[in-house]
Amino acid sequence: MIEVRFHGRGGQGVVVASEVLARAAFKMGFEVASFPFFGVERRGAPVTAYARIDKEPIRLKSSIYEPDYVVVLDNSLLKGVDVLEGLKAGGRVLLNHPEGKKPESLPKEFRYFVLDATSIAASHGIGSRTAPIVNTAIMGGFAKMCELVSLDSILESIRELAPAKEEENVAAAREAFDKTTELVR
Repeated sequence: MIEVRFHGRGGQGVVVASEVLARAAFKMGFEVASFPFFGVERRGAPVTAYARIDKEPIRLKSSIYEPDYVVVLDNSLLKGVDVLEGLKAGGRVLLNHPEGKKPESLPKEFRYFVLDATSIAASHGIGSRTAPIVNTAIMGGFAKMCELVSLDSILESIRELAPAKEEENVAAAREAFDKTTELVR
């Protein structure tokens, strides 16, 4: 079973990102589960969402405590939230970080992938200039980081789930796929 934990803030599309992943994996023949965890439901508050992918039926319904992948939609969460908590040895982390740089303070035992999803989303007019919605861009980056789910499947799922600006969201995901890089340790 592959387990993915998403960290972001209300209004960034964290829950939709987990749904895009689940739908994309389902289209590829996997069993899936995706669900959010909310604290205080308001724009800007930390939000966590989860996705599980497996070839067998998924009966586990708990939160994900030992993910294989962690996706961080808002790099400000690196201060104050332990986004790496429980990440399996050799786990992969996708960071939305300005200029695609990894903060120096992160542990070296994980693989890090970075992209500037905020700039990509803003350039495609997704959300507003001051509050871009980064979920579709981050999912393009996820397709690059996790070869299990194809970019085409992600793009098809974005087309189905995007409430507006369908082609802009698809273009943002494509651009993010191209611009996601793995950081060399």
